Amino acid sequence: MKRILSIWLIYALLLMPMQSYAEAYRKGDSGQVVRTIQQKLKQWGYYNGDIDGIYGSKTVTAVKQFQRKNGLTVDGIAGSATLGALGISTSAENQNSSSYLLARVINGEARGEPYTGQVAVGAVILNRVRSSSFPNTIAGVVYQNGAFDCMTDGQINAPVSSSCIRAAQDALAGWDPSGGAVYYYNPKTATNQWIRTRQIIASIGKHVFCK
Repeated sequence: MKRILSIWLIYALLLMPMQSYAEAYRKGDSGQVVRTIQQKLKQWGYYNGDIDGIYGSKTVTAVKQFQRKNGLTVDGIAGSATLGALGISTSAENQNSSSYLLARVINGEARGEPYTGQVAVGAVILNRVRSSSFPNTIAGVVYQNGAFDCMTDGQINAPVSSSCIRAAQDALAGWDPSGGAVYYYNPKTATNQWIRTRQIIASIGKHVFCK
């Protein structure tokens, strides 16, 4: 009974409304954050202007393209959701919001997998956060263009199971059944040939995990 109550307490906390503290950056703004926004967008092919720290028309257009591609509100304004998707840390990113986002991705990608496999998917996301080759926040990794199928097929919005919430907590606590992997895929369904060239370090359920 205590275990069941603990699970639902975690679930309730993760579903609490998330207060937003981040400023919104829009046309006419300038500064280092705007420069970082431009750098991220240019790195991912959305922006072709100068990295000048001035939020002009080209930046607005690039932000809109990024928002449209990643299922965000298309308004050209870099608010907390867009900043998070770009991997730009703000005070709005707190442990509860990050934990719930992690649980949603685990749910969308691996809810039919063994529990260990669910934790492993969460660990892959956290391993990417720690890697210099990926964005440095959970939101940044999750919203990176083309990174996770659940972001494009709608599974990110599926009801989150209690096991996926627990898996997110276990991954955040440091359990990594993937063995340090930063990629995973289903060998029976993967069509990307590049991913098949990666070194496999673990196999759990239908997924293989690789470097």
